[in-house]
Parts: sequence; structure tokens; C-alpha cells
Amino acid sequence: MTLATYGDRKYHLSERLDQAEWSSLRIERRHLEAGAQTALPTECTEIVLMLAGRAGVSRTGNGETQDTLGRPGMSWIVPSGTQESRIELFGSMECLHLFLPATLIDHSALADYDIDPAKAQIAYAGGLSDPMLLQIGLTFRSLLDRPSQPTDRLIVDGMQAVLAGHLLGSYGVQQWRSTARAPSLDPRRLKRVLDFIEARLATDIALDDLAAEACLSPFHFSRLFKDATGLSPHRYVTDRRVQAARDKLALRHSSLIEIALDTGFGSQANFIRVFRKATGLTPGQYRDLHIR
Repeated sequence: MTLATYGDRKYHLSERLDQAEWSSLRIERRHLEAGAQTALPTECTEIVLMLAGRAGVSRTGNGETQDTLGRPGMSWIVPSGTQESRIELFGSMECLHLFLPATLIDHSALADYDIDPAKAQIAYAGGLSDPMLLQIGLTFRSLLDRPSQPTDRLIVDGMQAVLAGHLLGSYGVQQWRSTARAPSLDPRRLKRVLDFIEARLATDIALDDLAAEACLSPFHFSRLFKDATGLSPHRYVTDRRVQAARDKLALRHSSLIEIALDTGFGSQANFIRVFRKATGLTPGQYRDLHIR
């Protein structure tokens, strides 16, 4: 299988950071920029695992549109033969891409495992939070983080069999029920909301204001926002404020009361209370441990 240029052609708004290739597997680590990527005929099966960043992901394959907010650990599956017509990112992200043969297991092996070849097709699935798929991907990634060894072929063959079994068992087209058809918060509206939050961390942020940015009622917005991010709007805002405070504490340029006000906590007492609950440390303790 020669796929050395497939990733470059598909993800033209990206930088390939690392790669490795064997006879039946190619691994690439890429930094992808926001924008429309190139939808190509799928000549292989591709698994995408998000490693870092935050980005809305909108893609259409076989006439089905999937919109998700990409978070580290999330994954996407593109089976060979998918008619993928659109891929658009709303933000940047670092991903691990696994390019596999069109047929995950040959027909003789399927017969050995008593698997019906008609059922050995996997679904076009995205926005997955799958711990096992994540662990498999991270095991493959570890091969990029060290010099190659003679035993790598054993690891690749074994993990590829594990991956094929997991994909066929969990994401076969007959048992897979995509959540993409449920009402969702599309990436453009979600990005507007996230940008609104970032621009106003120092001020009061009301649920009604966030819902208005998404052009939804507060009730429907809260449900769709949690579906998209895994967090309630209030929890998301709090987490972003705590992260902003962490960044400021590490710089030691501002007092605690200045940081509390700059990050929207309102008072030093509230800042200390919320920060300790989120991190297990007071702001002062965190600063002492993380000063740059």
C-alpha cells in the first residue's frame, strides 16, 4: 500500500509533523489549520484521532453530514469507498491519521473467525469518544516517538488485528446508529458562541446571551451545547476562566485580585474558592508550583 501522498493531497491546509509506513499501515501526525480541506475518493480506510486543539468539524460523506466540536481524544472513521464530498474545520487541531487497507481483514481470515464478509463493513462515524480506539491510536503514536526497532513489525501486526476487531465489532454498518441525525449545534454557530465566551471572560456571561449568539432558546441551546462539548454552558465558562487564570498565575505579572477581575470571577474570595475546587490548589499554591 503506497499512501505517501494521500494525506498531503487530502489535508492541503496542514503540516505533516511525523510519519511512518509499513506494508499495510501508514501513520501520520499532522497539524491541521482552519478551512476547507480536499474531499478525495477514499482509496483506503482512515482513522483520525485528535491529539490537541479545539475545532469545529463539519464533514459530509455518503450524503450524511456530521457536525462536532473536536476535542483531544475524539476520533473519526472514514471507511474505504466513502463518497466524502466536504471537510471543513473551524479552528486548528493536531491529529494522528491511520491509513489502512481497503479491506481490514482478508476473506480467508474472515472465514477463520466465522465473520460474514457482507457484515465486515464499517460505518462512516465521527465525533467518537472511544477509550479503546484512543488507546490503540496512542500505541501506534508511540512508534513515532522513538527510533524504529526490529520488533515494530510485531507491534504493528498485533495492534492492527486489535484495531480491525474493534472496528468490526463496534462500528459495523449494521449495528452503528449515527447520532449525526439528531439535532445538533452546527460548527459555525458553536464557534460564534465560543468566540463570544473568549472575548468576554472578564464580564458576566448570561445563558440568554450565549443562546442569542446561537439563535436558539436557552433550553435548546443548553442541551445542544452539552451534546457538542460534553459540558454545560456554565461549566464550560468556568473551565475557561480557570484556564485563563492558570496562564496569568504562571506569569506572576498580576496580583490575585487583578487576575480574579480579569478572568470574570468578580472577587478574590470567589476566585480562590472556584480555583481550589477545580485544581485542588489555591491560586497562590498553583503560582508557586508553576511560575515560568
